[in-house]
Amino acid sequence: MSTMTSTGSTGGPASAPSGPARTKAGRGPHLSGMNWLVWRQHRAACWTLLATAAVTVAGIVYGRHRMVTYLEGHGWPDLQSGWEQGFDQGPLNMAAQLLGFAPLLIGVFMGAPLLAGDLESGTAKLVNAQSAGRVRWLATKLGVTTLVVAVCTTAASVAFTWWWSPVKSSSYVMSWADASAFDSSGPVPVALTLFTVVGGVAIGMLLRRTLLSMAVTFGFAVAVQIVWSHFRMALGDAVTVTTGNGVGDEAFPKLPDSAHVVDQSYLTASGDLIGWGSCAEATEKAATACLEKAQVVGWHVEYLPLSQMSSMQWLGSSILLALTACIAAFVILWGRKRLV
Repeated sequence: MSTMTSTGSTGGPASAPSGPARTKAGRGPHLSGMNWLVWRQHRAACWTLLATAAVTVAGIVYGRHRMVTYLEGHGWPDLQSGWEQGFDQGPLNMAAQLLGFAPLLIGVFMGAPLLAGDLESGTAKLVNAQSAGRVRWLATKLGVTTLVVAVCTTAASVAFTWWWSPVKSSSYVMSWADASAFDSSGPVPVALTLFTVVGGVAIGMLLRRTLLSMAVTFGFAVAVQIVWSHFRMALGDAVTVTTGNGVGDEAFPKLPDSAHVVDQSYLTASGDLIGWGSCAEATEKAATACLEKAQVVGWHVEYLPLSQMSSMQWLGSSILLALTACIAAFVILWGRKRLV
């Protein structure tokens, strides 16, 4: 029985392309080795996050276009008085609230299962038997995941900051000191999300059960948000203003636009401070008598100006990223000897 064999011009068997042809075929960025393995394993979650970020940015671009169109009708960038009356602040507030859920959702669905799934299914034992090593595997898992998370949250944060910037100085639209604005703009969303995700990875590594790790990571993310909400305003350097011309309606000190009042008290003639609610009597006459008895002479007000927002965000984000790096180091050091 005869067989047919393809031959080249020399009559020998055909061979794979070499030289320039092979170089041209392999040209372009591509993943290989451990990077390819990790991306292949988690590509569904990564593509979902990337697609969600793309849709979010597109929605923000559309929202910004509509907002600027309205503002230009009222003289933007030098807005005329009364522009707030017809301004629809709903889309901006809704976007801020949705971005506020990003650390929790990404931490639960990407961070917690990252190692817990491999440990529960036994995949980690298979990887441990290969020549790559645990440290390289852990570093690649963390690196690929945090890179995708950082890119997506940075894109969403930059877009939201750009959308909000034309009305940032107006407390009517959104107060900069509220979580909806402070935690959804600048570097804060990136830092909060990375901290929650890496924390979820550590929880999954220790608990070794996917569903349990996701539940505990949910609680961890909620606790982080609660602690952060109490810690956030302490990042600023409060400015103090005192007055000595009484406490009537016209005597309260004039503060900068969008200033966030940290504390306000009555100032007495002796220089002591008493709570502004100390003389909240039922009648105006009784309240006046109370103020006179306490020898109240003016106000003592502490506030944070809008100008401190950026420095507060970067300081807080630096602390969160430092804690994230510590947790990542713990994951690698613990996993190096005790992962399997």
